[in-house]
Amino acid sequence: MLIDSAKITEFCQILRDGGQKIVFTNGCFDILHAGHVRYLNKARSFGDCLVLGLNSDASVRSIKGPSRPINNELDRAEVVGALGCVDYVVIFDEPTAEALITKVHPDVYVKGGDYTIETLPEGQIVQAYGGTVELVRLVEGRSTTRVIEKIQAGV
Repeated sequence: MLIDSAKITEFCQILRDGGQKIVFTNGCFDILHAGHVRYLNKARSFGDCLVLGLNSDASVRSIKGPSRPINNELDRAEVVGALGCVDYVVIFDEPTAEALITKVHPDVYVKGGDYTIETLPEGQIVQAYGGTVELVRLVEGRSTTRVIEKIQAGV
C-alpha cells in the first residue's frame, strides 16, 4: 500500500499504538531481482510490518545518473508493494532517507551489508533515539547495475 509522505508520521503512530514493531528500509528498487526479494524478506523478519522508503525518480537520477531509473516511481512502488513482505511504501525525493526516517521513527532500520554504521546517517539517527540497525548481507552477483550491464553486453 502506497502511503503519502505527508501522512507517514501519523500513519506510523497508529501502527505503533496498535503494538506493531515497525521495520524500515529504503532504496531505489529499479529493476527488482532475487537479491532485492531476499533482502526485503530478511528485513521484514525483524518486526511486524515493513515500511519501504522508495527513492523518487528525481532522487534516483541524482544518485544513479540521467539514464536511471529504468522504471518510474509509481511502477516501482507497485512492484515492491506487491511483495508479501512489504506492508507499506512511501516515496521520498531526497538522496538519503534521513528526513523520512525521522517521520517513520522505526524500531528497526535495515540496510544492505555494503554499508556500515559510520557511512549510514539514517542509522545514526535511529540509534540516537534507541532504535536498532540491522545490516543484511547482500546476495553475491545480484544488483540492478549488474542486470543493466548484462543487458547492454547482450548477455
